[in-house]
Amino acid sequence: MIRTPALSRRTLAFGLAAAPFAGLLSASPAAAALSSADQALVDRAVAYLEDLTQAKGTFVQTDPRGVTTQGEIYLKRPGKARFAYAAPSGLLVVSDGSLVSVANSKLKTFESYPLGATPLSLFLAKQIRLDRGVQVTRVNRLADGFSITARDGKKEAEGQITLSFSNSPLKLAGWTISDAQGQATRVRLTRLDRVASLDDSLFVLKDPRNLRPGRGRM
Repeated sequence: MIRTPALSRRTLAFGLAAAPFAGLLSASPAAAALSSADQALVDRAVAYLEDLTQAKGTFVQTDPRGVTTQGEIYLKRPGKARFAYAAPSGLLVVSDGSLVSVANSKLKTFESYPLGATPLSLFLAKQIRLDRGVQVTRVNRLADGFSITARDGKKEAEGQITLSFSNSPLKLAGWTISDAQGQATRVRLTRLDRVASLDDSLFVLKDPRNLRPGRGRM
């Protein structure tokens, strides 16, 4: 990973899953009101996400340099998610409902951020409101689905995320987030299946540096 301050941990950790909105692309000008057809797609996406209570699958992430990583994803709404990157990445990203924690076993780092300050909060919330606090700036129709681009509607934090959905059946296909230089990190869900029950232990991540008595902090 790039060894610039905080870039590897914040910008490249699961498509900016742990990056505060303030670190993303500057907000675009206010968007015009959505057409009725666009609003219908937004409503369809919201209904789908709110019904997606528990799921697991796999993903492929492509960073701005074109480097790809892959791993497993677990979702338990509201608030909980786990992204386990395959070796040799060393990254594990977990949301416990309040905090998003990022552990990097290769760099021996551990950081946490409030869930509400990360893009994950957009689709992990109990009630997904794309008309309050989040502004939809664009709805695009794709060959096999559609995408929705949103940013902070209050303009207190700058950022942009694009959620992509496939049709027949409707599924979350992935998302794209841009950094401060306009470079995109893309996450593609290669599989996402609904499940009946996920163990809560999947969504607990403690700082490993505090679990080693007699050793100093790394």
